[in-house]
Amino acid sequence: MVIPVEQVWHWLDQVPDPEIPVVSITDLGIVRDISWDDDTLVIAVTPTYSGCPATAVINLDIETALRGHGVEKLRLERRLSPPWTTDWIGSEAQAKLRAYGIAPPSAHGPAACPHCGSGRLEKISQFGSTPCKAAYRCQDCLEPFDYFKCI
Repeated sequence: MVIPVEQVWHWLDQVPDPEIPVVSITDLGIVRDISWDDDTLVIAVTPTYSGCPATAVINLDIETALRGHGVEKLRLERRLSPPWTTDWIGSEAQAKLRAYGIAPPSAHGPAACPHCGSGRLEKISQFGSTPCKAAYRCQDCLEPFDYFKCI
């Protein structure tokens, strides 16, 4: 049974990122391609970085979601080229990150505190709750927050 690729994208859009559950794995752009190879569904996944500890969980979540929709023959491919970049995070996903309290990626560091909007920020640590984030604090509201680093 060949399921339309658009349907598979929709199903995967419902799979949350295990580290940031407010965005899906498709919001982050880590699902690179969906195709059929004869009767096997092929999902190409690009991790956010090669050492991302969530990669195994993401692959399991993809498999679980698709098997739950009746997909029997499935192959996950790890695609490292081109490497993942924060440019693949769309504006809707950036808004979700901001609403969740994470400053979205920006070429010049966080533009504003996701809590109060102030631009008076200080970096606390190069590493936040995960290696792909840095820890910041707002100098106005004094709230700490993660910044999703540009890659």
